[in-house]
Amino acid sequence: MSTGLGTYAYFWRWHASAPAPMSLEAMLEETAALGLDRFQICDYPALENWDAARLDAVRATADGLGVTLELGTRGITTVHLARYLHLAQRLEAGLVRSMLNAGEHRPGPEEAVRLLGEAVPAYESAGVTLALETYEQVPVATLVAVVEAVGSPSLGICLDPANCVAALELPMDTVRRTAPYVKNLHVKDFHFTRQDGWVGFNLVGCPLGEGLLPHAEMVSLVDPDARGISRIVEHWLPWQGDSATTTALEQRWTEHAITYLRSTP
Repeated sequence: MSTGLGTYAYFWRWHASAPAPMSLEAMLEETAALGLDRFQICDYPALENWDAARLDAVRATADGLGVTLELGTRGITTVHLARYLHLAQRLEAGLVRSMLNAGEHRPGPEEAVRLLGEAVPAYESAGVTLALETYEQVPVATLVAVVEAVGSPSLGICLDPANCVAALELPMDTVRRTAPYVKNLHVKDFHFTRQDGWVGFNLVGCPLGEGLLPHAEMVSLVDPDARGISRIVEHWLPWQGDSATTTALEQRWTEHAITYLRSTP
């Protein structure tokens, strides 16, 4: 099993609002200390401004710890994906997760197929996989249709069933539609809680195995171990009122998730 963490497992510790933001190197060191072999640097804006020496230092740290890197970004413009391919090659990352939409650029299916058709051949040549994430802004059927239309073995889907619930797409429907194309798994559990006064709900994270994520069924359909698909642990952890309480709970959720994954198929 190739299991790792991502920056979203450390959201409250590295985010700019943290009292002492955690460095990327510290995240890598903790990942290795937890016995994991992969880390996804996902939606981490500082990375795009680092020079070659800084990128090489991160790669050297990861190499020394036995941690394989993956990247994550948003958007599919040709220039942007070329930039992330360069970063992936510099960091020896074999996978880049992205999303169709980024900011005000929200391409329709035809434009998405055209843009990806321009960008993906370079990924194929470099041996890097591009995985488009399932999320509520793009119907799952549309995302699958785009991947099928491009038709490249280097293009697939980053499966995160939690995101699509906000668009009223059931988790197992998302899993079934995307399973043949999955290249990466984001693993986080979630549930609905009533708002104060019982007016409406909140869709928030919870410890893995205690919510609505159909983890066993997802693994059975996707078969990540046989297909060499990494599982990246993330969290949707609500703010707990202060930094110390929130970050301590974040750490406990991470440790719990690792134990859960090791004890289940």
